[in-house]
Amino acid sequence: MNVEASALTKAIMQPPFSVSLILLPGFSLFAFGAVRSLFAAANEVGGELLYQVEQFVTDGAQAITQCGVALSARPIDQLQRADLLMLVADERVEPSIANTTGNFLKQYLSSSHHAGESILGGCGTGTQILAEHGLLDGYRAAIHWQILADAVKRYPNIVFTPGLFEIDRNRISAGAGAAVLDLLLHWLEQRHGNTFAAEVAASLGLDRLRGSDERQPVPASAQPALGSARLKEALELMAANLAEPLQAEDIAQLVGVSRRQLERLFRQHLDTFPSRYYLELRLKHARRQLKQTTQSILQVGLACGFTSGPHFSTTYRNYFGYTPREERARHSMPQAMTKNSEEDIQ
Repeated sequence: MNVEASALTKAIMQPPFSVSLILLPGFSLFAFGAVRSLFAAANEVGGELLYQVEQFVTDGAQAITQCGVALSARPIDQLQRADLLMLVADERVEPSIANTTGNFLKQYLSSSHHAGESILGGCGTGTQILAEHGLLDGYRAAIHWQILADAVKRYPNIVFTPGLFEIDRNRISAGAGAAVLDLLLHWLEQRHGNTFAAEVAASLGLDRLRGSDERQPVPASAQPALGSARLKEALELMAANLAEPLQAEDIAQLVGVSRRQLERLFRQHLDTFPSRYYLELRLKHARRQLKQTTQSILQVGLACGFTSGPHFSTTYRNYFGYTPREERARHSMPQAMTKNSEEDIQ
């Protein structure tokens, strides 16, 4: 048998590697496009259909991106075979949809036909859904830096790392944004070798592969100040006391400086005042909770140190330009609105 005939026989005997993307409401269009583009590039570099990508949506949900773009997707119950199952999510997922998705994955992976064969992956808050349903127990995993600390506490059976991504046996996970590209490029490298992965990266305009040991980039506004040990201690005190904010005098006393000295440190290193920084810290934390949890709006406000619903709503609107209710509506499907959130505040 000649070489061409042998290659044809191999292609017939080995179907394309099946990649199934499960799109959850509010998923990142960037992450979705990055994954589709990467596998398309892999097929082009390989010169054949190595990877076949399909997209699915959980029952009761719609494939609508974070920016409101609707995509077509098949119902998840039509998923027959997947060598790689990957959850693509970026925002808070309504509990019933998250539970339906998690239960489907557990049932799928436990079936005798698929047991031990499929690789499971998550990016964005998709990793959190896998963790919530015990699908990452005993594995190393990467998760978005904004929810890393909370995940470490909530899921003690998982080893969360601050890196860009993790590949641990038949589980793969990525942190935020472009980390999903780094994850899948290294995964391709394991399957096809360094040259293949480098060619795929080059076709996507990437000049290098970032390693899993590289930490996720964190905005400067979210990092503790490095120029002053006392300022760093003050920031840590603020972060640890969001529900019951400390007075500036108390913070100054606890770190061993006067209030005026504390204000000077904030102006010098952060170009702001302690009270302003503290308020922004609480509001940004509230915003993440509105986007990524199912707590009622009132519960989020109280957990971030606001004494009432109207106080929280007014302060939030003055800072972001819209109310907490409008914030949540921007990142949720209509059916995701809970009774509690509807009754909280305007």
